[in-house]
Amino acid sequence: MLYLGLGSNAGDREDNLRHSILLIEERVGSVAVCSDVIETEPWGYRSNNPYLNQVIGVESKKSPEEILLITQDIERRLGRTQKSISGVYNDRTVDIDLLIWDDRVVNQPHLQIPHPLMHLRSFVLEPLSSIAPDLVHPLLKKSMTDLYLSQQNDK
Repeated sequence: MLYLGLGSNAGDREDNLRHSILLIEERVGSVAVCSDVIETEPWGYRSNNPYLNQVIGVESKKSPEEILLITQDIERRLGRTQKSISGVYNDRTVDIDLLIWDDRVVNQPHLQIPHPLMHLRSFVLEPLSSIAPDLVHPLLKKSMTDLYLSQQNDK
């Protein structure tokens, strides 16, 4: 099971998430599980526009590299613009992150699975732990629930 993080803080946020899921279902694989949607403040930059975040579990036979290209195309189709030249985060119609895929580890310059920052982001850990509480991070060797609780205690 591949888990994808979805976020939107520009435009019709709910529709952006729904449309993302439909396109993922069409192009990546069967969406087996969806977390509840949560509203969060932007992470890594300032904006007056809060995010809606959600995590979905997808069953796919595609390679991680194929899925990355497909999700980037979905982001563009739904109006996502790239980071500014300075590399600073900005508001997005949709952001799709490959978070974790069972016990797979991918370490390439353009793709890392598990996502290297997921254990620091409550907007990822909260919904992920709600749908896959016992899933173990293959590098940190902790469950999603334990990572979420640890992250909450560090606040």
